[in-house]
Parts: sequence; structure tokens; C-alpha cells
Amino acid sequence: MAGQILIEHGESRLARRLRHNRYKIALAIAAIEGILVLAGAIPWWIVVMLALGALGGYVWWGREHPSPDVRVVTWTAAVSQLVVVLVPVLAGAVVVLAAVAVVALAAIALVALLLDRR
Repeated sequence: MAGQILIEHGESRLARRLRHNRYKIALAIAAIEGILVLAGAIPWWIVVMLALGALGGYVWWGREHPSPDVRVVTWTAAVSQLVVVLVPVLAGAVVVLAAVAVVALAAIALVALLLDRR
């Protein structure tokens, strides 16, 4: 049953495809925007405002909309924007982990040099 597609009443072919691939689409959008945020092309506060707008649009308009197309598009937009908000936080965590790894390797190398009795 996992390979079968559920068809909602009144759903168009496009909405069915979007719903079936919504995670992939949301992550692709988030990846592109995340790269732009990390490169400095898009300020992070704009991303936060877009995420709030997309989430608000989904919660107050898209979630209960009679059109499946609108529901899928607003859900995908909200998820992609919320993931983009997390990108700088995750990038910061990666930088901290890399710094900790470099310091740990330096400490191990220092201990090895100090214990060398030649």
C-alpha cells in the first residue's frame, strides 16, 4: 500500500503530483534558499519574515481551503520556509563541531609530542 497514491476528491493531476512529491520540493526550495542565505544574498531576517508569512498563510488560509491545490502549495511553501530558517542555526552548529574537532586533534597532537621521549 506504500506505493499507491491516495486520490482526494476534486484533486487535479498537478495537485496529486505536488502532494506526492511535496517533501522533495520543499527540501529543494529550502536547499536553494539556504545556500543563498549562507552566501549572504538573502538576509536572514527576510527569511524569518517569509517563514512567518508562509506559515500564517497555511494556517489561516490554506489548511482548510476547499481546493486541494491551494492546500498542497501553501503546505509546501510553509515547510520549505521553516527549513530555511533552520539553515543558519545548523551551519553554526557545524562550525562549532568543526572547531571542537580541530581543538581535540591539536590537544592529542600536543600530548603525543610531549610524551615523545627522544
